[in-house]
Amino acid sequence: MPVAEKIHIYSVSELTRELKGRIEEHYPSLWVEGEVSNVKMPSSGHLYFTLKDAGSQIQAVFFAFRNKSLPFTLKDGMKVIVSGFLTVYEKGGNYQINIKKMEPAGIGALQLAFEQLKKKLFEEGLFDPAHKRMIPQVPSKIGIVTSPTGAALKDILNVLDRRFSNMHIILAPTPVQGDDAPPQIVKAIELLNEMNEVEVIIVTRGGGSLEDLWAFNDEKVARAIYASKIPVISAVGHEIDWTIGDFVADLRVPTPTAAAELVTAKKSDLLERLTQLEGRIVLLFSMKIQSLRQTLQHYKEHPVFKYPKAKLEQMIQNLDSWRERYFRGLQGILDKKKSSLDMLTRHLEALSPLSVLARGFSITRLYQTGEIIKDIAQLKRGETLETLLSKGKIVSTVKSLTLE
Repeated sequence: MPVAEKIHIYSVSELTRELKGRIEEHYPSLWVEGEVSNVKMPSSGHLYFTLKDAGSQIQAVFFAFRNKSLPFTLKDGMKVIVSGFLTVYEKGGNYQINIKKMEPAGIGALQLAFEQLKKKLFEEGLFDPAHKRMIPQVPSKIGIVTSPTGAALKDILNVLDRRFSNMHIILAPTPVQGDDAPPQIVKAIELLNEMNEVEVIIVTRGGGSLEDLWAFNDEKVARAIYASKIPVISAVGHEIDWTIGDFVADLRVPTPTAAAELVTAKKSDLLERLTQLEGRIVLLFSMKIQSLRQTLQHYKEHPVFKYPKAKLEQMIQNLDSWRERYFRGLQGILDKKKSSLDMLTRHLEALSPLSVLARGFSITRLYQTGEIIKDIAQLKRGETLETLLSKGKIVSTVKSLTLE
């Protein structure tokens, strides 16, 4: 009788690990194109999403230590090409692509990042013309943010030396290309603002590819330009090159040379202009002096100045006339008031008790209280009375009372 064949029974984990190993061995490197959906990015910074086409879909993971250099923001609906390897997520038992590199399908990654950042900053108002400041015509000091060994600085210095040889320049040296360039450019702009000695800042470098100019498309550089208290001129690349910094800056010029020409007028032109202004000032002063002479002549011929004594005598006479009228009117008022006062005095004298006494009448009152006696019933025998006459008074005692 044949011996029964021994059957190997897999555990779920064992089978999953075996499949994971075979899949990773068979697909160690591959490129896949598809549409992104269900993008998730937890606090860890890892990217999880689904990559799909019209007929199927596959899960994808893009770990933070790889995606930190991704120049654009991954969003649902984007079509991308990814490079990585096929693996199995053991806990979930589903296969997925572990991504090493990603780029947008149909458009370069840097160009996509450029458009995304441009749209974001535009919506925030960083490109608003209302924020732009005037560039001084003849600044006393100019700050330059660029590489100290680059052609852009040499071009600017040549132009400044030709047009205004003693212009004061403060250079904030910085790399203008590579991963270290953006933070250094930001630091240079902030340093010039802290020094507060320059009147305008030129941020510049020579031409190059989109990759070469990428430091000036950095979001932190754009925000540093926007936050600058000193007006900023962006002069990056050639005339056809545009960067995010160009849109944020107070003024964009096509080349470093154009920036130098813009901020400095020719000294000879300024001297000629000053000569013209001097001539205009002399002419205006001459015209003003002539006008004042004519005015002075007019006043000189006026009767007031030709016959000052006659005018003064006339004024004295007018003053005397006004004074006489004033005192005459005042005297009339005083006479009227005096007449009214005399009338009131006579009226009061007629009502005075003393006038009655003068006609032979008298007033009797109690000596102690001063109460005037009108009726005999007010008196008692022995009370002391006081009688007021027109001249003098009599004090008497009541001896008898008779009512007739």
